[in-house]
Amino acid sequence: MIAQQTIQQILSRIDIIEIVGGFVKLKKRGTNYLGLCPFHNEKSPSFTVSPAKEIYKCFGCGRSGNTISFLMEHEKYSYAEALRWLAARYNVEIEEKELSPELRQQQQVADSLFIINGFAQKFFSDILFNTDEGQDIGLSYFKERGFNEDTIRKFQLGYNPEARDSFARAALAAQYNPEYLQKTGLVVLRDERLADNYRGRVIFPVHNHTGKVIGFGARILKTNDRAPKYINTPENEIYVKSKILYGSYQARQAIDRQDECLLVEGYTDVLSLHQAGIENVVASGGTSLTVDQLRLIKKYTKHLTIIYDGDGAGIKAALRGLDMALEEGLDVRLVLIPDKEDPDSYVRLVGAAKFREFIAANKKDVVLFQLEVALKDAGDDSNKKAAVVAQVAETISRINKLEGFTRQEDYIRQSSEMLRIDEQGLINLVNKHIRDRQEKQENRAAAQAAQTAQPVDSPDGMAPPGDDESLNLLLRHEQYERGMIRDLLDYGMRPWDEQTLVADYILTETQELIDLIDNKRLLKILELYKTWYEQGLEPTSKNFLYHEDQELSALAVSIMDLHYDLSPNWSQVYEGKITTPDEVYKEDVLSTMGYLKLRKIKRLMEENQQDFGKATSAEEMKVIQQTHMHLKELERALVKDLGTVIIK
Repeated sequence: MIAQQTIQQILSRIDIIEIVGGFVKLKKRGTNYLGLCPFHNEKSPSFTVSPAKEIYKCFGCGRSGNTISFLMEHEKYSYAEALRWLAARYNVEIEEKELSPELRQQQQVADSLFIINGFAQKFFSDILFNTDEGQDIGLSYFKERGFNEDTIRKFQLGYNPEARDSFARAALAAQYNPEYLQKTGLVVLRDERLADNYRGRVIFPVHNHTGKVIGFGARILKTNDRAPKYINTPENEIYVKSKILYGSYQARQAIDRQDECLLVEGYTDVLSLHQAGIENVVASGGTSLTVDQLRLIKKYTKHLTIIYDGDGAGIKAALRGLDMALEEGLDVRLVLIPDKEDPDSYVRLVGAAKFREFIAANKKDVVLFQLEVALKDAGDDSNKKAAVVAQVAETISRINKLEGFTRQEDYIRQSSEMLRIDEQGLINLVNKHIRDRQEKQENRAAAQAAQTAQPVDSPDGMAPPGDDESLNLLLRHEQYERGMIRDLLDYGMRPWDEQTLVADYILTETQELIDLIDNKRLLKILELYKTWYEQGLEPTSKNFLYHEDQELSALAVSIMDLHYDLSPNWSQVYEGKITTPDEVYKEDVLSTMGYLKLRKIKRLMEENQQDFGKATSAEEMKVIQQTHMHLKELERALVKDLGTVIIK
């Protein structure tokens, strides 16, 4: 876990324009910066970044956030990964806390493996480009396969010489630990000496989603019946095959932009498609898809298109992992490459434009395709056909999510027609599979529901904001509570009078208004602010914009919205000095707190009115009437101070 002191150092150095501007071309527009949104395709820029508020918002697609959430969204980092990226950017040394000796050891090993892999990648690339052997054998192989230098450098390809220990000697000379060198799989111990494991092979580095090299694939170039064609890194602390998709780092932004992931089988398929300009593509390495790989895809998109060879082996490989993909909520399509070609050879044969056209025209629904293949296999055998019915019912039952209900109905209808069976019978069979699985997974499902359930914080039984109307109702109800939090974040550390700050005034006044705050997340911000302030800290909007609780951070972003920034052009329209929020912050605070007090009085009057109907004696009625008059006087005084009129 990263120590809080380190986090504060990172946050103090963040420049949102510098970070976001590294990914998006920004132009200054008034007090803000404007650019084309990286999260959706647009021709007119609507992506706005505020350096003063340290937030961004796209007025086209609605996405908003801060520097850390931008990195999490754009680069698909976790919160901790985003912090580590920023720490490296700003040369902040990371201090860890609360790590057990075992976890600290694991992390040190992982860090060492990353460093060795980075060294190895540079070594192999240097050999490829800057030695006679590398150019004559490795580089010539890549160029014969049709890969240009840009593609080779983009994927950091390399070559390991034929000599027994070229890499091993270089790594030992750089004083890398022999034990860790063996753990990477780059070297092996033979005759009590370290020897290279990838001799005479071209090297394909494998990157994680942050761009670090986690392992290698190495292809032999000479004909050797005894040696495997490919050698891959053995599993270790950073290389877990079931969690890896080759090319995911290079493809992540294209997948996000196009909202579709193309899945192929091999390294060269990925390279060829990227070189042709088709960049939203990753490779599974020819193994069955795993849940972790599917979840990695789902981080970027719900639309998966599998592109495999059209032979029997390719079809079987494409259909592996189908049920897991459906359970993960992915919309899976299948494209089979014709004429004994693979994606690598086919894109070279027909070109990028025709390849795209072929993919678009030949996408098959993978569930119905599986059924079609199974029926063809079963022929007239009634037992085999019964097994097909059971299999398709089990597959359809995997689509057991709210967003997939319509898809499930469509599959049942189309499958029953293809199978020539009663639709209701298939429905019953699908439901049986669902019930059986629900019984087995009841505890896990309950735990997941508890984790994903969103509390309803809105008042009066109002449903949580799921559409524009409910959101507007919620915001109208909460506008003064939000205004109070905004004032606290914006002006809390500014002077209120000669002895106190704005925070002292707001925190004192809200003690009697706390029951007005129905949104528990707003209340959490207030309570956190008060805790930090009482501990002698000076909390600002930054503490909440970059909070590790992403719900809290998103709420802070929405409170610090960009709609009300003053345009510099106003000075050209209106004569004289234009007051800014910074100059009238006390009036702003008084106004916000005044309206909150009015709401408090209104609520007390309603409660008093209810007591009037319950009164059982003349004395009780008199007290209630006096209370009403007192509240009315308070209301009039507040209205006078605010210069407004209450309209019922």
